[in-house]
Amino acid sequence: MRIVFAGTPAVAVPSLEAVAARHEVVAVITREDAPLGRKRVLTPSPVAEAAERLGLPVLKANRLREEVTERIAALEPDLGVVVAYGGLVREPLLSLPRLGWVNLHFSLLPRWRGAAPVQHAVIAGDTETGAAVFHLVPELDAGDVYAELRRPIGPEETAGHLLDALAVDGAALLADTTDALAAGTARATPQAGEVTLAPKLTIEDARLDLTQPADRVHARLRGVTPEPGAFVLLGIERFKIHEAHGTTGEPPLPPGAVEARDRRVLVGTGTDPLELITVQPAGKRAMPAADWLRGAAGASGAAVVLS
Repeated sequence: MRIVFAGTPAVAVPSLEAVAARHEVVAVITREDAPLGRKRVLTPSPVAEAAERLGLPVLKANRLREEVTERIAALEPDLGVVVAYGGLVREPLLSLPRLGWVNLHFSLLPRWRGAAPVQHAVIAGDTETGAAVFHLVPELDAGDVYAELRRPIGPEETAGHLLDALAVDGAALLADTTDALAAGTARATPQAGEVTLAPKLTIEDARLDLTQPADRVHARLRGVTPEPGAFVLLGIERFKIHEAHGTTGEPPLPPGAVEARDRRVLVGTGTDPLELITVQPAGKRAMPAADWLRGAAGASGAAVVLS
């Protein structure tokens, strides 16, 4: 089967590899090279690099305009596949492939339609997530579902960990679905249940409110890790928290108060303290929380408060 694949970040690479191993990928659409790092060097997307490694033709475009549609039409694809491309597929491109387009989405649809489904699932305290392959339609993530998988969300798992796992498992689900579409045996089911939305996260979504209960603070921290990256304020500067764990049975601390106990660094919340594991003060590299606290408190043992 002739397939056009559209994707951009690293989580789309396993899907590209899985589909290319079973079908003819006639073009890979990905976003244009973007400036990365302090020197702002133009860098190809992970999908562009994977496509070049696989010897597949690459079409770089941030928007699927008329010229892109014309180039894809000339390839006469049977199916379009989207995995985290970062742009909308609209008509007439949407109806161009013989079998239309399918999308691998990292949630249990219709829960968490949108750009950041895994992140919102973790922030909301969901205990389960998954992936779905659905038929692409003009409405956001609303098409009939061909296949899905489910997995639990561990109490310490971050959005980054979950996405890495779902990228691999979802790639196999997507490849099986493309096989079924090629064979004419695929059957799609309308979505059922409450619709919730998962818009792209902003930096303000990553700020922790330490007056909230510990489980909510911890869930938000895990949901915004690694991106945009959880933070609080230390004075007037951002103080990043890369990793923290929940605690049980610890005496409470005032929200934001930091204290060393039994070689652990605890910070107060609205309920139980959280144990800080890895932190990053402004202008410095990430470090163990104990190392940071020793330097922050200094010889005077001054109190440290985060807000």
